[in-house]
Amino acid sequence: AFLLQMGRFLPWGCLLLVLCVVHSMLPSSSGCFMEERAALMDISSWFMSAHSEVPTSWGHGDDCCSWKKITCDNITRRILRLDLSYLYQEIPTRNSDGSMSIKFTEVACWNLNLTIFSSFRELQLLDFSANFACLQNFDGLQGLSKLKYLNLSDNSFIGNIPESLSNLVSLEAINLKENNMSGALQNIGLENLQNLRELHLGSNRLNGSLPASLFALPCLEYLDLSENLFEGHIPINSSWNCSSLLQTIRLSGNKLSGKFDFFWLRNCAELKQIDLSRNTDLVVLAKMHGWAPKFKLRTLMLSSCNLDKSMITEPHFLRTQHHLQFLDLSNNNLPGSMPNFLFTNEAALVYLDLSNNFLVGSLYPIWQNQTNLQLVNVSLNHIEGQLPANISSMFPELWILDVSHNNISGVVPSSLCNIGSIGLMDLSNNKFTGEVPSCLFTDCSALNVLKLSNNNLGGVILNGVSNLSVAAEIYLDNNKFEGALPRNLSGNVQIMDLHDNHMSGALDISLWNLTSLAALSLARNSLTGDIHPEICELTSLQMLDLSDNYFLGLIPHCSSTLPLRFLNISGNSLSGSPNAFFNSSFITALDLSRNQFAGNLDWIRYLSEISLLLLGRNKFEGQISSNLCRLQYLSIIDISHNKLSGYVPRCIGGIPFVEAYTFYWPSINHNSFGGNFGVFDDMGFLYNSDYELQGFTFTTKGNPYTYGQNFFMSMSGIDLSANMLSGEIPMEMGNLSHIKSLNLSNNFFTGSIPATFANLSEIESLDLSENRLSGSVPWQLTRLSSLEVFSVAYNNLSGCLPASGQFSTFDMDSYKGNNNLRSCTSSSGPMAPNGVARSVADDSDPILYVVGAISFVLAFWATVAFVFCHAFGRRVVLKL
Repeated sequence: AFLLQMGRFLPWGCLLLVLCVVHSMLPSSSGCFMEERAALMDISSWFMSAHSEVPTSWGHGDDCCSWKKITCDNITRRILRLDLSYLYQEIPTRNSDGSMSIKFTEVACWNLNLTIFSSFRELQLLDFSANFACLQNFDGLQGLSKLKYLNLSDNSFIGNIPESLSNLVSLEAINLKENNMSGALQNIGLENLQNLRELHLGSNRLNGSLPASLFALPCLEYLDLSENLFEGHIPINSSWNCSSLLQTIRLSGNKLSGKFDFFWLRNCAELKQIDLSRNTDLVVLAKMHGWAPKFKLRTLMLSSCNLDKSMITEPHFLRTQHHLQFLDLSNNNLPGSMPNFLFTNEAALVYLDLSNNFLVGSLYPIWQNQTNLQLVNVSLNHIEGQLPANISSMFPELWILDVSHNNISGVVPSSLCNIGSIGLMDLSNNKFTGEVPSCLFTDCSALNVLKLSNNNLGGVILNGVSNLSVAAEIYLDNNKFEGALPRNLSGNVQIMDLHDNHMSGALDISLWNLTSLAALSLARNSLTGDIHPEICELTSLQMLDLSDNYFLGLIPHCSSTLPLRFLNISGNSLSGSPNAFFNSSFITALDLSRNQFAGNLDWIRYLSEISLLLLGRNKFEGQISSNLCRLQYLSIIDISHNKLSGYVPRCIGGIPFVEAYTFYWPSINHNSFGGNFGVFDDMGFLYNSDYELQGFTFTTKGNPYTYGQNFFMSMSGIDLSANMLSGEIPMEMGNLSHIKSLNLSNNFFTGSIPATFANLSEIESLDLSENRLSGSVPWQLTRLSSLEVFSVAYNNLSGCLPASGQFSTFDMDSYKGNNNLRSCTSSSGPMAPNGVARSVADDSDPILYVVGAISFVLAFWATVAFVFCHAFGRRVVLKL
């Protein structure tokens, strides 16, 4: 009837158009709105263009309400919820051998225009998190007036935080964390979001000050602005009317300053979590002056703040918090005794971090067993005493125990083996003595990392056990362990560091059966014998340090070279072909010094990634080829004390020689904990699993220095000393403006010192002694303001000594053995063989000699004429 009535007033063409529009607005016969189904297919097309899979149910049947991740209203059939989180998955590709693999693309993220969601007009929940999308045009969400929950986290938003966000007045939860957003919060009109309960904006690049309107939102329960660039004070004070619903405040990792007093939170009865960590200029006060907080905190994170020093010494505030589960007061220089009052029967601590303070005392007395405690970190304090013998009953559920860098003494208690859940145990840098319980190596199936470095522990290395249960890392370095490595070693250890002990004997072949090894250090022991070819089976080995032992014989020739990035075998008696042991294209740091290697250096041309190359004190011979100049990543090269001859290639001046930090310093990085410790991710606990082998030695300023990465991060240099190199020093070496040390001493260089050395603007040590150099010391070198050590002793130099700038600080030892060098600023003369200047007249100006001689002759003949020709003169002579 309705259509007949409409037909009386409208032409049939218009009526047909109306019917089409009405039809498109209604659910299809299968119950899904066509425009929403079309939008879902557009989303599906986007995922496919991003080389990602989509749920298999999408596109099958017309009823999109039945598709996976879609929720519709049962009556209107409108889509209410779109949960598309973590939907992005790379499509596996088939390899030539039939296997399937994931080939990750190089695209940083995939562009997605948010207008694609504008068709879902009844949408209440949109979750598009973790899809690697570059989000654009936030205005495309403007029509979603009923949207309550928006999660676009873990994508990448292009530009500033959108001002149009404030138009979505129905929003109750916003999650835009880890989106690379910038801009200021003052610009988005937060006061419009009166229904907002949760605001997640952590891990972005938001800046500016915090708007007061943010803390005035009446329904706010959860606020996370952590890991941004906010600065200035927190806009709350003693008159602040705290939201009765507020439970979480996370402002960590910003640049906030001013004062924050816990007294201001006294009326926040529902407050459960406070995190103000890593705001180093923020003064945090927690003193109680007659007030008692209404809240009962579960999480209190105040690491690296300007924290009230009475937090521990006068713990009135902490004594009121009986429900704390996560407490972090680390990096605050807090004085006082260990707050053992925290270990009470009422406390339910799960996470306790008091590291890097000035705490004294011991872990006693702890009257109650802490059955919930999973992490204890009291490292970097001044704690003394011993570990409790019954530590396993005190902390039966520990996952992480870090007491490193204290003054704890006594033995390592064997009851530690009874903590079945422990995954990380760091007892390093203390004063432990005695033997290590063997059960720590064999019976702790959950133990991933065991650190006992820098103690006074002894006994047989690894306590003689061969079946290692430690799953990832063992550090026993800098102790007094003795004996040889056990026979028949087995296990899945990835890092084993045993350097600086008293180990001896030959290496058992079973060591090379630890096929998971990625890093091994046995440096500075007394190990003997050869290196067995079985080492070639360690196909995961990236770092190897066998330096300063008594290994001898040929280095193994591996048919499949090792993927080493760091190799130090210095200070042994090894020989052979080193390049047949490691993969030349991988190696970044190589130390073969103080061995018996011989032959030429043609093989170094293939070290395309090398940064540190130390070959000194071997028997290498031949010439330095221009192929050396291919090594454009060099930071330090030492080929001193060999038998190299010929010229230095001029192209050496084209090597950048920038510091090693510019390039990738070799380290081992892996997730030792797997997923077991994810519960602590948000608590700020970070375990640095980067492992760096130490111990490169380089001679500069006349002395050998042995350092690790920190030294080479700021060091670059060349040492070609004590060879048989000849010819002139290439003037192109003056282009090496970044090197800090240059040693060309004890060779047969001739000619003059290049004046271009004045361009070595960062040079600190320059040694050209014991060569056959002639000419003068270029005055241009006085421009070298960084030069601390200089020597041209025992050459054939002549002329004047430079006396300005840094050269005024060098004594005569820098010039001794140059007989014709002299100081031109005093009566000192040429340099005697012993280096002491002889006193002679200054002959620097021949004109003075001519004038003096003429004056003498004229005076002589005037005197003669006066005496014999003048009457007065004759009388004077007769009287004499």
